[in-house]
Amino acid sequence: MRILADNTTGLVIDLQERLVPVMSNKEELIKNCQVLIQGLEALEVETAVTHQYSKGLGVTIPEIQECITDFKAIEKVDFSCMDETEYASWLKETGKKNVIICGIESHVCVLQTAVDLKDAGFNPIVVWDCVSSRTEENKAISLERLRHEGIMVTSYESILFELTRSAKAPAFKAVSKLVK
Repeated sequence: MRILADNTTGLVIDLQERLVPVMSNKEELIKNCQVLIQGLEALEVETAVTHQYSKGLGVTIPEIQECITDFKAIEKVDFSCMDETEYASWLKETGKKNVIICGIESHVCVLQTAVDLKDAGFNPIVVWDCVSSRTEENKAISLERLRHEGIMVTSYESILFELTRSAKAPAFKAVSKLVK
């Protein structure tokens, strides 16, 4: 199945001030998420952002906020973004079926959201180099579960070029520059 930009949204899960610092490989996570999000912006893919209990965990880190035009976050307390009415309604209103996911933690909010998206008839795509957990073991366990559930897992470079489709595409130069 091909992933096309006109049928795709992005989802940035909980890249927050008090969560990111305790993630495994946090510097790489931030850099990779910035590239992915900037690529989605260049491709004009609408992207939603969530905060898990921002009162206790803070807001989205500035490095990610500055990548998103008209930044706005959806507050949640449940682990799955699909349990948050505002996000589920927004997604339904877009009419799009593919959801490109980055964020944390891969074995909790990312996993539960991906499973619920699939159960609701959407096509979740977890960008493996743009997710993390506090431990590499938990990230590895989530990969096993995602594959067991039949959920697509890919890299940011792969998905950005798939969305771009051609070196003739208007966003090709921007995407190419981002991944170099």
